Amino acid sequence: MSRLIIIKVVIILFTCFSLTSAQEVNKTDPEKKLVYKFDIKEQIAQPIWRITKKAMLEAEEMNADLIIIQMNTYGGLVDMADSIRTKILNSEIPVYVFIDDNAASAGALIAIACEKIYIRPGGKIGAATVVNQTGEVVPDKFQSYMRATMRATAEAHGKDTIITGNDTTYKWKRDPKIAEAMVDPSVAIPGIIDTGKVLTFTAEEALHNGYCEGLINNVTDILKTNNIANYDIAEFKATTIDKIISFLLNPLIHGLLIMIIIGGLYFELQTPGVGFPLAAAITAAVLFFAPLYLEGIAQNWELAIFILGIILLLVEIFAIPGFGVAGISGIALIIGGLTLAMIDNIVFDTGDMSLIFNAIIKALLIVVVSMFISLLLSIYIGKQVLTSGIFPHIALSDTQQKSEGFIGVDDSLKFIVGKEGTAYTVLRPSGKILIDQEIYDAKSEYGFIDRGENIKVIKYETGQLYVVKG
Repeated sequence: MSRLIIIKVVIILFTCFSLTSAQEVNKTDPEKKLVYKFDIKEQIAQPIWRITKKAMLEAEEMNADLIIIQMNTYGGLVDMADSIRTKILNSEIPVYVFIDDNAASAGALIAIACEKIYIRPGGKIGAATVVNQTGEVVPDKFQSYMRATMRATAEAHGKDTIITGNDTTYKWKRDPKIAEAMVDPSVAIPGIIDTGKVLTFTAEEALHNGYCEGLINNVTDILKTNNIANYDIAEFKATTIDKIISFLLNPLIHGLLIMIIIGGLYFELQTPGVGFPLAAAITAAVLFFAPLYLEGIAQNWELAIFILGIILLLVEIFAIPGFGVAGISGIALIIGGLTLAMIDNIVFDTGDMSLIFNAIIKALLIVVVSMFISLLLSIYIGKQVLTSGIFPHIALSDTQQKSEGFIGVDDSLKFIVGKEGTAYTVLRPSGKILIDQEIYDAKSEYGFIDRGENIKVIKYETGQLYVVKG
C-alpha cells in the first residue's frame, strides 16, 4: 500500500512539474518572433503570383510575426505585379522587402507596397515604365494606369507628422511624386530628376529620399535593425508539384501547349482512325487547363467553352457539308476558352478596364499567335513527312497505270446494257431491277417506275445502271 502511495505522489509531482514547465514555455514562446521568408528572383508572372499567394497563406497559418521578401527581379507583367502589391497592402502581417540587387519595373511596384524597404549596397529600384515584349513603350493609357498604381501604392503608407515648435506639418512617408517619376519621364522633381528621364534610385539615393529604410547585406541585418533578437526564420520551400505547376504556368509553355493541341487535332483529322496525334492533343489540353484550374484561375465555364468549341468544330467537319456557322463558332469558342482560362479572375475583380483590356490582349495574342504558328508548322511538317519517304506506309506512293489493268470504276456490269427486265421495286428514281433472275441496283433515267413494270437498261456510267420503261 505504501509503495502505491509513493508512486501516486511521484506521478502527481511529475505532472505538476510538467504543467509548470509547459506554462513557462508558453510564457517565453510569445517573445520569440516567427519570421517567414520567400523569394522573388525571377520574372513577375503567373508562377510568382502563385508562390506569393501560397507563401503568404502559409505565413498566416503559422501565425508569423513578420514576412520578408528577398527580391532580385527586372520586372514582368503589370497585372501580376498589381495582384501581388494588393496582396501585400492587405496583409495583416507586416511585409518587408530586401532588394538583393534589382527591383526594376514591376518589381519596384511590389517593393513600394511593402511596409519597409531594405537594399543591398549597390542595389537599384525604379524604371517602372510599361513596355511591350519587344521593349517598346506602350501607349499612354497603359502608362496612366501604372502611374496611378505607383502613386496610390506610395500614398497607402500614409504621412509622418512633423512638429516644429507650434507648427504641425505632414510629410508623405514615401513621396507619391517620386513613385510617379519612376514611370513617367515627363515628371520633374527638383534635385532628383529632370524631364525626359525615367527615375531609378541607387541604394544611397533611395535611402536619402525615403524609399529605403536601410542598407543591409542580408536578412539577419534587417532583424538586427528592427531590434528583433529572439526569432525563428521559416522559409518557403517549393515542392516538386509547386515546381511543375509553376513551370506549366509560364506563358511560353502555354504557347507551346496550345501549339500541340492545335497540331494534334490537325494531324488527327488528316489520318484515319484514332492515334497518337489525338493523344498528344488531349495530353496538352490537360497540361494546359489542369494547373490553371487547380490554382483557381480557370473556371468550369471557361473549360466548358473550350470543349463546346471542339465539339462544334468536329460537327462542322464530319456532319455538316461546307464550312459555316458551327465551324466559325467552334473556332471562336476554342480561342475564347483558351484566352479566358489564362486570365486570373482577380483581374476582372479590380474593375479597371485598362488592366482588364491589357490582360485580355496579352492572353489573346498568345493563343492566336500559337494557333497560327501551329497550323503553319503542321501543314509544312505534314507535307515534308509524306514526301520524304521517312514513313513510307503512311501514304500510298505507288502509281497505278491503266496499261497495267487499273480502272478507276467497276465496269463489270456493262454487259447488261441493252437487256430488258422488270422493276423489282419502285424506282424513285433509284431502286432495284430484275434481269435474268438476277437483282441489280438501278436508277430511272426519266421519272418514277412502278414495281413490276417492264424496263430496259440504256447505259452504265460511274458504276450506275440507268433504265427506262420498256
